[in-house]
Amino acid sequence: MSNRVVCDISISADGYVAGLGQTAEKPLGDGLADRLHAWMFDTPEENKAELDQILSAGAYVMGRNMFGPVRGEWDLDWTGWWGENPPYHAPVFVLTHHPRDPLTMQGSTTFTFLTHGIESALDQARKAAGDRDVAIAGGAATVNQYLAAGLINELRTHVVPVTLGAGERLFDGVPPLRLELLTVRAASLVTHVSYRVLN
Repeated sequence: MSNRVVCDISISADGYVAGLGQTAEKPLGDGLADRLHAWMFDTPEENKAELDQILSAGAYVMGRNMFGPVRGEWDLDWTGWWGENPPYHAPVFVLTHHPRDPLTMQGSTTFTFLTHGIESALDQARKAAGDRDVAIAGGAATVNQYLAAGLINELRTHVVPVTLGAGERLFDGVPPLRLELLTVRAASLVTHVSYRVLN
């Protein structure tokens, strides 16, 4: 398959994608972590091009923690952070150690829960995406696994002017990477910096 594998991820100025203390009520954790996605919700028109790009993928892969904060067996009442109409509107493949039946939501979003690792999830996402991009949606542990395996073609970071000091950090456990700068665009609440990952 020829689709690109891309990743969009909001990060703090010190490299964290979530803080400590994540819960269902505080999905991004303590401190200023709730500011990491403010650019999406407080200034959507200013960042329309980046938001459109994020939501243009043909399929998404995310980790268990991005779908929900619970560890161990699933709470089947939990259907994600996004309400009844998630923003993806495409197939989403969730990496997990605990099987769960697929979950279909409004707006053509189906979450499929996979237990066979990152390569298997990517293969299924490629098939589902057709000729469109596959997006590795997060969180940090999932993105870092795909980066370490050399499976991401383009990394689009959205750097927010806050520091968190601790939490889940982008690039933890990832070997040194060569990145080619593609674009930089500053907005009021974020700076968008995109790289091609050179393997």
